[in-house]
Amino acid sequence: MSHTAHIRSHRKPRRNASSLAMRAGVAGGVLSTLAVAGAAGSANAAEPVTQTLELPTLTADLAAQVAQSADATQQAAANYELQAERDAAAAKAAKQAKADLADAKKKAEAKKKAEAARKAAAAEAVSRSSARTVLSAGASTSTNVSAPASGSVATVVAFLKAQVGDAYVMGGTGPNAWDCSGLVQAAFKQVGVDLPRVSQDQSTSGTPVSLSNLQVGDILYWGSAGSAYHVGVYIGDGQYLDAANPSKGVVIQDLSGYPATGAVRVL
Repeated sequence: MSHTAHIRSHRKPRRNASSLAMRAGVAGGVLSTLAVAGAAGSANAAEPVTQTLELPTLTADLAAQVAQSADATQQAAANYELQAERDAAAAKAAKQAKADLADAKKKAEAKKKAEAARKAAAAEAVSRSSARTVLSAGASTSTNVSAPASGSVATVVAFLKAQVGDAYVMGGTGPNAWDCSGLVQAAFKQVGVDLPRVSQDQSTSGTPVSLSNLQVGDILYWGSAGSAYHVGVYIGDGQYLDAANPSKGVVIQDLSGYPATGAVRVL
């Protein structure tokens, strides 16, 4: 017996080629699967996730709604503009109405003054008529009677006093604003006397009289006769009435405070 006959060999038994090939194929398949999976994972990790939003399609109904909305907006703007125009017209009408009311009040006041002047003139005429009756009967005599028998002076003075407080306006001829000659002209027109319009001409109308012999109703003037720059009317008791200036308006003043240059008498 050989000395090696009973000693088992330590070498592993050889595997046949087909078995090795099959195992190699399985391993390769597993590795291939893992490689594909890894590649797919990497690709998925690298590619960003996107989301697609679908916008609504502009249908015919939606287009009609948009058009209607635009029309409504345009109509609202037109209505607003129309309302603004109406408001402006109403404000203008209110302002005009206020001005008309003020003008109506002025005219009513002017009529009231004229009526008061007529009543005062009538009363003065009655009073003077009674005085003349007494004088004609010889009850008394006087050389200081200043008014004519017709009572025209009383009418003039009553009209002038009715204008006291009115404004002075250069070129004014009433009924609520006067200049000096415009007021004098209007006063004498109440009794049918047509005086010139300006003070220069009024200072030479009628009969010249001295300042020491003044009578009620005499026209006073300041400056030279024919070139006077101001006129007024003597109303007795050392006073005269005139449209003085813009700060005073129509007033009664003392002759001693502003002595006149001369006077003329037309009644």
